[in-house]
Amino acid sequence: MKKILLVEDDTVLGETIVDILEDENYDITWVKDGKKALDKSFEHRYDLYLFDINVPFINGLELLNDLRKSGDTTPAIFITAKIDLESFERGFEVGADDYIRKPFHMKELLIRINNQIQKSFSTHDTQVHYKNILYNLESQIVTKDDNVEHLTPTEVKLLELFLKNIGRVITKDEIFDFTHDGGIGSDSALRVQISRLKKLGLDITNIRAIGYRCEKP
Repeated sequence: MKKILLVEDDTVLGETIVDILEDENYDITWVKDGKKALDKSFEHRYDLYLFDINVPFINGLELLNDLRKSGDTTPAIFITAKIDLESFERGFEVGADDYIRKPFHMKELLIRINNQIQKSFSTHDTQVHYKNILYNLESQIVTKDDNVEHLTPTEVKLLELFLKNIGRVITKDEIFDFTHDGGIGSDSALRVQISRLKKLGLDITNIRAIGYRCEKP
């Protein structure tokens, strides 16, 4: 199930979007201000951001700009009533992938969301490079200097999670959710797996009491 973070302070519109997207089998996290959205982005990994621009505390433009500076490449669509060219241009400058202007038809929103998610996954459906490490997401084969590395299935999942989130802090709960399909993981086993990936060549930092971050090569 694909996860979407929605930032929308209009209660009626927010409820409508949540209802529509849940009917389409999306997992929606809905918050009403940019500060809460920033917290959620560090707590969980999302497949898409859907941000209204005019929200309290941190507006959508500033929010996405901060996320992009942290290395977050999650596809993002802005919802906005603004139609001036300057706001439109600023949105793409901070890293937006698409815009949808209020008022909009829900079918159009679904089309734009599906398009961005498909584009995101199609760009990662072959190979990911990190230093001298190559990971094929289709075959799940890991090579280093053209030599095949033999990792456990959980280590491969953990490697994939880190490589898809370079520079972003990933919480332990998020790691266990991804590597154990929502099940309960072991802290001691995770430490062993992290150590194995470090030996492989990943530059992983322990963020005390929060989680881990794979640094940019």
